[in-house]
Amino acid sequence: MSRDLNQDMRDEHVAGCDEYHALARRDFLQIATGVGVAALLPAWLPQVVLAQSSNGSRDIIVSIFLSGGTDGMSLVAPFGDPAYYTGRPTIAIPRPDAAGTGPKGVALDDFFAFSPGMAPLMPAYSTGDLLVAHATGSVDTSRSHFDAQRYMEVGKPRDPNIAGGWLGRHLATSTPLRSDAPLRALGLTSGLPRTLEGAPRTLPIPNPANFTIGGSGTTANARTQWLSQNHQTAPDPVAANALDSTNTIALLQQINFSGYRPANGAVYPPSSFGNALRSTAALIKADVGVEAIHAFNGGWDTHATQGPLPGLDGGFMHNKMLDLSQSLAAFHADVIQGTTSYGVTVVIISEFGRNARENGDRGTDHGRGNVAFAMGRKINGGRVLINGWPGLARENLEAGQDLRVTLDHRDLLAEIVQNRLGNPNLNVVFPDYTPRFRNITKP
Repeated sequence: MSRDLNQDMRDEHVAGCDEYHALARRDFLQIATGVGVAALLPAWLPQVVLAQSSNGSRDIIVSIFLSGGTDGMSLVAPFGDPAYYTGRPTIAIPRPDAAGTGPKGVALDDFFAFSPGMAPLMPAYSTGDLLVAHATGSVDTSRSHFDAQRYMEVGKPRDPNIAGGWLGRHLATSTPLRSDAPLRALGLTSGLPRTLEGAPRTLPIPNPANFTIGGSGTTANARTQWLSQNHQTAPDPVAANALDSTNTIALLQQINFSGYRPANGAVYPPSSFGNALRSTAALIKADVGVEAIHAFNGGWDTHATQGPLPGLDGGFMHNKMLDLSQSLAAFHADVIQGTTSYGVTVVIISEFGRNARENGDRGTDHGRGNVAFAMGRKINGGRVLINGWPGLARENLEAGQDLRVTLDHRDLLAEIVQNRLGNPNLNVVFPDYTPRFRNITKP
């Protein structure tokens, strides 16, 4: 269970940077973490107020990380900024009012547009369930994938010693939605994502449909029974972890993932990400007490032949955007938009954006400002949130090459944690940061 997590999130473009390919094996927690909450939280932790369930008013959170540093200006093009086209003469998304019959942007307002690959999300945007946040990201200026990702996952930049992840600390300071739930959170990965480290009753489960202990299927039941019985007298947390693991196996085996039928005509793409969101929907609707689900969507390191449009250099990024947007659109129709109300909030972020200007290989290199998304019935969406558009003229770029970050991604996450997840302990979830709420949630 400790294999390289990046295998789950790589799916890399052939032109992806060497940092991925040279990455040494990271150390991840085993299926049973065996680490108590107190061991992961810092000694200076202030007194917390345990977030209560509030009669089911707390949302389930689905956290998605676009690993590789996605080009936010291809996902959501600032067509109203003339410098966008000056800096990207071959890979820019054409204006919504561009002449001709070729692919072009889909207007979100008079300045921003979805690329054609993101167009399946227009229904969610039009109904006000999808918020787009642009020129957002981390205050950390690292261009290392893994340093930048780590700082976003732990919720505090430039602190290599901080323990746990922001979502793990949220769960550690919240009462369970269901006291009898053996599984409060899961990562759809082979190793526990750093975002969830420190969370109680949390496991890495790559595929909930076939989750079991390793080895021969003919002896799986016997080995599961042995695991449960053998650890009954073991000291905590070993006994508790063994019990949670076996109970989780039993729980997931009761859910008919293969027979799951999405609502409202939703169709999930037959991709790994589409299947992950389909399993997420089934798990949420089973109402077994899961409160947080984290997934990676990798392959966004587009240094060459980026291909953000169909037919351009094979349309690599266009196809990735299409898979992302179709999967999210299906989840919106299935879980969020349906007649049956499910309290769910989805957040989508990436470690950094790309350069404002294309390089000589029709790609983009590591940058700064990016786009993020939040989706749910209680999200104040149908708009593009900016904290002042910094502009793409060279004199307005960071270091003469990057879209500036004017919106700290923690502002979005913190407002969701407090208002949709019911947790007031923002000083614990995001240490040493005072967020500014930006009206992204509804009462």
